[in-house]
Amino acid sequence: MKHSAFVPSPQVDQHLPNDQLAQHSISTSNYRTGMTVADLKQAFLDNLFYDQGKFPGLATQHDYYMALAFTVRDRLLQHWNHTAATYTERGSRTVAYFSAEFLMGPQLGKNLISLSIFDQVKEAITDLGLDFEMLLDEEPEPGLGNGGLGRLAACYLDSLATLEIPTLGYGIRYEFGIFQQDFQEGWQVEKTDKWLRLGNPWEIKRPEWEVEVKFGGHTVTYRDENSRYRVRWIPDQIVMGVPYDTPILGYQTSTANTLRLWTAEAPESFNFASFNSGDYLGAVYAKVISENISKVLYPNDDSSQGKQLRLTQQYFFVACSLRDMFRILLGQGIPLERFHEKFAVQLNDTHPSIAVAELMRLLVDIYHMDWDQAWSMTQRTFAYTNHTLLPEALEQWPVELFGRLLPRHLELIYEINHRFLDEVRIKFPGDEARLARLSLINDRGERSIRMAHLACLGSHTVNGVAALHTELLKQDVLTDFYAMYPHKFQNKTNGVTPRRFMVLSNAKLTQLITEKIGDQWIKSLDQLQQLEAYADDAEFQEAWREIKLGCKRDLASFIQQQTGLIVDPQSMFDVLVKRFHEYKRQHLKLLHIITLYNRIKANPDIEMIPRTFIFGGKAAPGYWMAKLIIKLINSVADVVNRDPDVRGRLKVVFLKNFNVKLAQQLYPAADLSEQISTAGKEASGTGNMKFSLNGALTIGTLDGANVEIRKQVGADNFFLFGLTTEQVYDLRGNGYCPRHYYESNPELKLVIDRIASGFFSRGDTAVFKPLIDSLVNDDPYFLLADFQSYVDCQSQVDLTFSDRTAWTKMSILNVARSGFFSSDRAIQEYCDDIWRIEPVNVDLPSSDRDSPASKLDGSPVAPS
Repeated sequence: MKHSAFVPSPQVDQHLPNDQLAQHSISTSNYRTGMTVADLKQAFLDNLFYDQGKFPGLATQHDYYMALAFTVRDRLLQHWNHTAATYTERGSRTVAYFSAEFLMGPQLGKNLISLSIFDQVKEAITDLGLDFEMLLDEEPEPGLGNGGLGRLAACYLDSLATLEIPTLGYGIRYEFGIFQQDFQEGWQVEKTDKWLRLGNPWEIKRPEWEVEVKFGGHTVTYRDENSRYRVRWIPDQIVMGVPYDTPILGYQTSTANTLRLWTAEAPESFNFASFNSGDYLGAVYAKVISENISKVLYPNDDSSQGKQLRLTQQYFFVACSLRDMFRILLGQGIPLERFHEKFAVQLNDTHPSIAVAELMRLLVDIYHMDWDQAWSMTQRTFAYTNHTLLPEALEQWPVELFGRLLPRHLELIYEINHRFLDEVRIKFPGDEARLARLSLINDRGERSIRMAHLACLGSHTVNGVAALHTELLKQDVLTDFYAMYPHKFQNKTNGVTPRRFMVLSNAKLTQLITEKIGDQWIKSLDQLQQLEAYADDAEFQEAWREIKLGCKRDLASFIQQQTGLIVDPQSMFDVLVKRFHEYKRQHLKLLHIITLYNRIKANPDIEMIPRTFIFGGKAAPGYWMAKLIIKLINSVADVVNRDPDVRGRLKVVFLKNFNVKLAQQLYPAADLSEQISTAGKEASGTGNMKFSLNGALTIGTLDGANVEIRKQVGADNFFLFGLTTEQVYDLRGNGYCPRHYYESNPELKLVIDRIASGFFSRGDTAVFKPLIDSLVNDDPYFLLADFQSYVDCQSQVDLTFSDRTAWTKMSILNVARSGFFSSDRAIQEYCDDIWRIEPVNVDLPSSDRDSPASKLDGSPVAPS
């Protein structure tokens, strides 16, 4: 093996003044930056040897993956460092995206796409005798998100870099992410997600930028040298936040922004005095307590300890992030008073909303700014995205817990609330009920702090994530805030990145589209409209069908490998994958499956369009009813898949551990996308967009972004069923009686009775009784009311699927009319309407010697 391409960095005297340092440069050879197949092969071998310390005789698949990842990262660093230097030099206005979740997905394939070296790397790896696809699959997925919220954040980071918008993503580097899902006797069981066990080649630790974070204790008042009233927070615990940075490269651009995730460490991780006295556990106690903060994504908050840990996490990451932003501000010589001009902070749901109080604390207590100026700056800094219509999902923290953990912030919130309610009294005199509804403090029962109210009040803009969602926020969930500040409310319909969810995951469809309309659609998704001209083209339709069938064959092979089930790629792939929640109504889909099964049992020779029903998704560990629905799906699958009467007409598959990796296989293979939530409950959804973008047809209610998808693709290309939001409200208001639907619909009654009889639970009539009782006696999400409409609509789906030409045309039109759902469009709207920010072009020098990575002139080159 040759390693002659390795060029060590020259020794530089760090004590030389800057003008002398500028004369020295780091030699960068092609093996670190070159894009040819020969350069990539040599770089891969060098990284295997020098970074992994292995030669091919000893190397594992993971060693090969790491060597390849470092090879790609080397080529990212030039973009990353030059981007940071450009932002620093210009003092660029920057988006700070605060999110408790970033569901980034595997980075290797995505970075190859962004660098436009996917084919070269594949050739290089294949020439070396390795399986390129296996190396891609070797990458563990960072489970730093639960579902749509975290995946949206990831799509937005991709678009921000692609649109050349200076950005810092801020969150938590959870050591253990969202749990790994497994099944035992059909029940979901949670296993630890050890995504960091073998290291993460994409991140760089920045211990020099660690931040001190306080918790607990008490406050004291004093007078400063000018006799002004001041407050000092005396904590009883201090934790250090250490940042880990990951480059986020835009597509075919030189811009590489930064995702900065914080991990918690103790100021002193080892107590020698305790150890020497024999208290070995006490010697590491502070380390254990501190590191618990960033240990796991979303600890179960059923207990008081769980609630405290979750609040601790939220404060920890916003405190670290705001302190980091002040470091950048002052390091660039920008006056404190221009903080809101330097940074536009987006609060991704209520999780980071404590940032409003924290920024006030920093401005008033640390930088001694007067209240009115500090509050004006705070409101001009933050914007708030609401992601839910469920009142229970709008976080509230018990005042007692909040005061014990964050005593100074409780005082500040009381003061903010006092001044705010005075404003409400002026606008709505004598309206005590409105005061109680708007107050940041909920006095009903256990007193609590309404975090969504804090976010609304402390932000200049509040946005929903779909047109219907935003209207319902105005009319219902946040109606009092809308009456108070109507100018704050906007809609920003979600979007998804086509780079991951088409270019990377559906390469053959990407190639077909590009052959017809060029490749500019990848950055301007509305150009997909040009495909409409080919919707009736028989040759194009046939090519379209062959690509879909190939994706289905690949998924069928994966299903057999994972579950042992053999499914027919020619059958309709009917897919419902998303986080489990009763309002998302996975069990409505199940009622339909049992309906079809009952029809077969009544008439074994009945003709039926063969369907493969595919489920995926996780239930929160403490959400018992959602876990019961998963158990029922697996129980029904066990019966249906073994029954010889079915004869391949129905197959039910539950693919465990749904994540971005699995999603990239599912979206291209789906024929039918199930988006069947109760109208008025889903904020937006992004899975619905990914399915449509890959040519699946949607069956859905008028909920969330379904409304806009149907509008864009056309009513004739969307299978609509169910109650509207207004009808749901009316039915609930007039006294909804689900038992009436159960007793008056024989087919529905047979389905419910078959579950209740123990048919799917080996005679156990008790196991699913809570679910049956909920449906027949309460049914808060109107499954029984929507059942017949849903079943009838599915009959229309069958009829359409039997006409290959009609179905293919509808599939093509779904893709052609999906351009609106690009995350690039969404981010451009945020830039124009909320953040007021312009792109910053990063010109990567053609010569390595001219790049910031090659200069040691004292200027910052690490992303800041």
